[in-house]
Amino acid sequence: MPKRRRLTDAGIASFRPEEREYTVWDTGVAGLGVRVRPSGSRTFVYRRKTTDGIRKLSFGPATLRKVEEVRRSCMEAATAATRSDAARGEKAPLFRDFVAGRWKADCFERCKPSTQKGLRSTLKRHLLPVFGARRLDRITRSMALGWFEAASRTAPGAANFALARLRQILNHAVACGHIGANPVRGIRRNPRRKMTRFLSRDEIVRLHLVLDHHAGGSASEAQQADIIRLLLLTGCRKSEIVYLRREEVRDDRLELADSKTGPRTVLLNGPAREIVERRMAEGTGPWLFSSVKDPSRPRAREPWLWNRVRREAGIEDVRLHDLRHTVASQAAMNGVPLPVVARLLGHSDVRMTMHYTHVGDREIEAAAERVGRAIGAMLAGNAAIDRKTAAP
Repeated sequence: MPKRRRLTDAGIASFRPEEREYTVWDTGVAGLGVRVRPSGSRTFVYRRKTTDGIRKLSFGPATLRKVEEVRRSCMEAATAATRSDAARGEKAPLFRDFVAGRWKADCFERCKPSTQKGLRSTLKRHLLPVFGARRLDRITRSMALGWFEAASRTAPGAANFALARLRQILNHAVACGHIGANPVRGIRRNPRRKMTRFLSRDEIVRLHLVLDHHAGGSASEAQQADIIRLLLLTGCRKSEIVYLRREEVRDDRLELADSKTGPRTVLLNGPAREIVERRMAEGTGPWLFSSVKDPSRPRAREPWLWNRVRREAGIEDVRLHDLRHTVASQAAMNGVPLPVVARLLGHSDVRMTMHYTHVGDREIEAAAERVGRAIGAMLAGNAAIDRKTAAP
């Protein structure tokens, strides 16, 4: 599996040599990569498919150039190739043909199945009806902007996601030499509502009391109560618990074969371990939370009980995903370092963790008081030293 990430200057500096040469490919510009040799040298390389085959370029040592500068060089190379193709009278393909051909082979097939599912839906519902019959070089900025503004009126979040996919597809069209520049570059996303909701101590207690009540209900209710409680105890993503396989349970941990950031290990605390062990002993089939009607299949639906539970607990504005925010915030408020919180949540980038770790007003007030006392003590100590020095 090729290594792919968004290249940054700091990230490139952290690449370490291995026994064999390897290349890390950029997710921003298709075909751009950094080749790392066993000697430790790091070199920018660029591969672009043309009608005459694959064209390979080298942009020199990565220690001498910035990533953004190299990205611009790649765009210039692609633009020059496009002009050459135009001079030969070659026409750019239709958007739908490019998506079903080159883009699918180069980009889509490399994505995880869950990502592919979302891409198919976005293409079918948002992009192909508007741009499918258009030639790539006939997609203009005004056309893309008009589509985005119309889509944003009813579903701004879905419009943002579709815009990001369109930008990625057209970036690949640039790299392939079909267009000289990306017409949607610079179109700004809709502002997202800041999600800073997390449960307080009192809300956590109320939630557990409500879950205790539903744990004694039907088999489906009891199962969903365990799922919700595990989300709060582990900070896992919903899909990681709902579709957890028995073979992924290892004593005091979960060895997830796949997650949003790839395989990862989730260490189980005491209460979480009790739930998992009970479910392992009670159930059958490959899934920890299997269908009540057919144990050989996973749950067919997401926890519908959550809407009732949050209403009864008086936390109607809390989303199921906010339980993950709560775990991160409790970790931060209990002094857990940010890199450790990132490992706990399975984040590949600490910057993402910073969006999850929120603290309440009480904690901010307490921190301000501690800082004030510390600085006050320093000032008092300095004043005593000054008085002693000034004494005759």
